[in-house]
Amino acid sequence: MVEKWIEEIKRSVDPEMLGMMLVHNGVVRASSKEGEHVQGMRLSYDKDLLEAVVAEVGNRDGIAGVRVWINEGSLKVGDDIMYVLVAGRFRTDVLPVLQHLLGRIKSEVVHEEEILL
Repeated sequence: MVEKWIEEIKRSVDPEMLGMMLVHNGVVRASSKEGEHVQGMRLSYDKDLLEAVVAEVGNRDGIAGVRVWINEGSLKVGDDIMYVLVAGRFRTDVLPVLQHLLGRIKSEVVHEEEILL
């Protein structure tokens, strides 16, 4: 999936606008932030809100492309939660947008429930 996104962006974006692509791969951890053992998680997300957030960050200066995939349902430790790709001109354009996008996805878009042991 990520390789396909990278190739799509390379083919479709003006090379003057493409100097960096960052990829985030979130994975279900074996412990919660509080240190409790986790068996897995249940995950759902607001598809319309995700689309709106991606469109908003994709329109920022210096950003050439944004792709997001979120794994929905019952996930176990080690499963992929999400892939996020942000492409743009410079590191100074791309890094803050990736960080902002991840924050918005975690705080607004995704609804998760950890399943404790």
